Order: sequence, then C-alpha cells, then structure tokens
Amino acid sequence: MSSVLIRNGLVIDGTGREAFPADVLVEGDRIADVIDRPGINLLGRVRSPSGPNCTRLADTVIDAAGCLVTPGFVDAHAHSDTYLLIEPDAPSKLSQGITTEVNGQCGGSAVPRYGAARLSSDWASMTYPGGDGTPGPTWRSMAEYRALLDQVRPAINTVQFVGHNTLRSSVIGYDAVRATPETLRAMEDLLARELDDGGWGLTTGLIYQPGKYSDAAEVTALARVASARGGFYATHMRSEGDAILEAIDEVLDLVRATGIRAEISHLKTSGRRNWGKIDDVLAKIERAVGAGELLGSDRYPYCAAGTDLDVVFPDWAGEGGVAAEIERLKDPATRARIAAEIDAQDRDWSTVMIGGTWAEATRHFSGQRINELIAAGAGRPPYRTPGELVCAILAADACRTGAFFFGMSEANLQKILARPWIVPGSDASLRAPHGPLGKDHPHPRAYGTMPRFFRLLTGRVEGHARICSREAAIQRMTSVPAARFNIRDRGVIRPGAYADLAVWREEEFRETATYTAPHAYASGMQAVLVNGAVAYRAGKFANDRRGRFLERS
Repeated sequence: MSSVLIRNGLVIDGTGREAFPADVLVEGDRIADVIDRPGINLLGRVRSPSGPNCTRLADTVIDAAGCLVTPGFVDAHAHSDTYLLIEPDAPSKLSQGITTEVNGQCGGSAVPRYGAARLSSDWASMTYPGGDGTPGPTWRSMAEYRALLDQVRPAINTVQFVGHNTLRSSVIGYDAVRATPETLRAMEDLLARELDDGGWGLTTGLIYQPGKYSDAAEVTALARVASARGGFYATHMRSEGDAILEAIDEVLDLVRATGIRAEISHLKTSGRRNWGKIDDVLAKIERAVGAGELLGSDRYPYCAAGTDLDVVFPDWAGEGGVAAEIERLKDPATRARIAAEIDAQDRDWSTVMIGGTWAEATRHFSGQRINELIAAGAGRPPYRTPGELVCAILAADACRTGAFFFGMSEANLQKILARPWIVPGSDASLRAPHGPLGKDHPHPRAYGTMPRFFRLLTGRVEGHARICSREAAIQRMTSVPAARFNIRDRGVIRPGAYADLAVWREEEFRETATYTAPHAYASGMQAVLVNGAVAYRAGKFANDRRGRFLERS
C-alpha cells in the first residue's frame, strides 16, 4: 500500500475549524492520520517532526511549509462529462485544486443517448475512445459511459447526473410538443434505468432545446422517479431574469410534490432590468432553505454567463435542434427573417462577446464583443447589424459557437456570495491549453473559479468586501457541497476520509485566465492528491490518475 506524508503545512480541515499546524499521513486512498505538531503521533508512535523516522513511514513526502493543506475542492456544477474521456488529466480543474465535479448539469448530460438524442455540438465534434476515429460519441447508456471512463482513468472524481434534455430527446426528439402518457412513461423508465446504473439524480435546463417544451407536470413526474431512488434535482430554471420569481415557485412546487432534494443552479438575476429583484429572490430562497425545501444554490464568481450563441435565436428558429438551425440558415429568406427578429430584440449587444468558435473563418471573432465587431466593419462585405453577424458566424461554424453574456451585477454577486448556502460551481467543462480542447475559447471560469471564489469571500478582490474567514470559505468549497450531495467521506481532512487533498500558497492562489486570454492556469497550487495519488505537483500533471465515478450510497 502506497503512502504519502504531507509535512509542515497549516491544515484547514473543511469543517470550519480554525487552521492548525499538522502533518497529514495518507495510506492507500484514505487519510490515515492527522498529526498535530510539535508532538506528533504516527501510527501510535511519538516522533519528532524533524526526526529521520518520520520520512521513512511514507513512500512520498511533500513539504508543505508555508502552505495551506485543505480538502480537495468540490465543483458543484460542472460540464466535463465527455471531456473527461478526452483529457483525463483534467488540467484546468486539477490545477485549481478541484478533485470532484458534479456533472450532467443544465439538462444536458453525456447519457442517455438514444433515438434522436445528440450531444451538444462542441462535444459531438470530438473523437472519443472506443470508436473508429471519427467524431462523435461511442456510448449510449450510463453503463457504457462508465466503462469508457474506467478505461481512461480520469484524474478527478465525477458525480454524474442525468439531463432532462438528453432524456427527452432520446424519447421524443427535439420537436416542440408536449409529452404524451406513453412518451412520459418511456422517459420515466429510461431515467430509472440510468439512475440504477449510477446516475446521481435529474437536472433540467428549461431554457434550452428540447426541455423548454416541457410543462411542469412532466418535470415533476421525472423528479418523482429520481426522488424514489434517493436521487437529487438540480435545475437551470425556466427563467433567470424577467420571470425569475415565478421560476423559483415552479421549483418549490416540484419539491413539495415529490420530496426531492433540490438545488438551484448558478443563481443570478440576468439583465439590468432584473437586478433590482435580487433581494426578493434571496428572501424567497432563504425561506425555502430554512424550511428544508431547498438545499441551496451554486454560483460561479463572475458576472458574465457563458452558453451557446444560438440562444439569441427566436424560438421558432431553434425548434428541432442544431440540425434544423443549420438548414434554416442555408435558406436566404429564412436567414434574413432570423436576423431581423434578432435585431428586434431588446438587447444591449455591447454585453455579448463571442466565445469559442470551431471554424477557421470565425476563430478570429473570439474574445470580441458584437457591437465592436459591427463598428469595426467585420465581414466582407461588412455585416450591418448584430443579427446579420450572429447568423453569419453560426452558419460558418455549424451552430457550435459559444458566447459570453455580461448581464449580471457585481453588487448582486456580492449579495449572493454572502449567503452561506451558496457553494462554488464553475458551470464549465474542463479545458486544456493544448490538444483538441486548446482550440476552444472558454469562459475564464473553467480555469479560475476556485481561486476567485476564495478571494471574493475573503475580501481579496478590489471592490468586494470581506464576507467570511478563510476557514468558512474553504468549508463552502469542500464539506458543504460534499454533504449537500451526500458525497460521503470527502470534503474533510480526518482519519478515514478519502485522501482528496490540496496543498497551496494562500497569497499566491489566484485566477490568471481572462475573457480574452482564457487558457491560463491558476497560480499558487503546489500539489493535489486524488484518492491518495499525487495527481498534480509543482506545476506538472503526474499521470497517476485515480479519480472515480462516484456512486450514491
């Protein structure tokens, strides 16, 4: 059995307890001992912290002098489902101390994939293990996905939810129709099977295709299936802006009808006209948390959302999914109609930045705002309106383009983060500055969520007041999300817990990724252990990958 000794560090154990000097001994995949200094107890024997016998008890010794030693961080809202199969080192996540992700969010999961169900366009463009080398998924079910994950041996742990959009498209497709009793029963049966094979619960993305066509009764029926199996529910609500209060009521109605444990995803009030609703939103959720109706919410520590550019399409233009969108953009008259309806929207285009694109012809637009591109005369001939530009980019890019929407308030972010039931969720898939994922232009949250969350809570970001102590901040990054989703024996440093650990320099821990230069690792992280293996150390990925597909207990 391999062993690791982390010496001379300042331990923050994830419980909220004040930091204390200690050594941490790891044996196999578990923490064997937490050894207070200066008198230390190693396996029942008293040793001097500087004595030679101390190092002989471990195969690997990490000197953590000047560092914090904390539990590995839990990313409570992630989208790395398929990218774990491509970049199992999980570089952007591991380098910021993330050891466990909660994936399958916003209704769009890797599984199940039957019938008309397709992966999101960026996922679908990748080549995966187990196939013939052509792009696209090589699995259908949770069981098949798990087998591939075991084959590649990811560096981090994953909790896998089942997405409602993926489930619905497997049974009904992408048409704007309500579920019939027969199709609803088929969705229930498929969800039950995927949950029994390791799914953690159900997620929804009720602004996306095809989940937006469902009614509350459909979602409630599926949540009841998840609840009966001890599963959870996480929701990208039907509105995060104009109808946000009504959307919260829909969530609460579902919880009361099913008894499911529920989380509201990436809490925000989108659009300047909705910023003033924040106090009512927080009060409503606070009451529900106090009454035991909601677990809480997650939030990324940035004020720009990141999603697909085609969310600006009018509803009719998006019906049928990406394949139908591409066909509509090929027809000049239909494309002109789409562009005109986009231009008729009440939208400030200075708040929309082009993110990742995949076609060579559009890649130079990444990191630039729509209004700036129009003013600079982008295109040949120049595009005259935002609608024309959006349609041109999406047509060239096969509707795979991402975008950043700067529609949130810094003051509201401060209010949201001040709630103790808010935990960090990157809302991002893992990325790498190299290989197939290095060609993308991701949101900086893919690389910087954890250091920025920590710095915001502890008052280290200019313009933001201190919210809590470092111990309380780390508790919300570790044991709080682990307990919320019943991820047992993780998120804490104590004998018997899994050895998911991060060693980092507090003053150096910061995000370096930006919206214009997003592929940049966080600084300050010295070493990361996952299930007892040193997966990252001194800026290098150790290729000792022991992450796991976690199962509900």
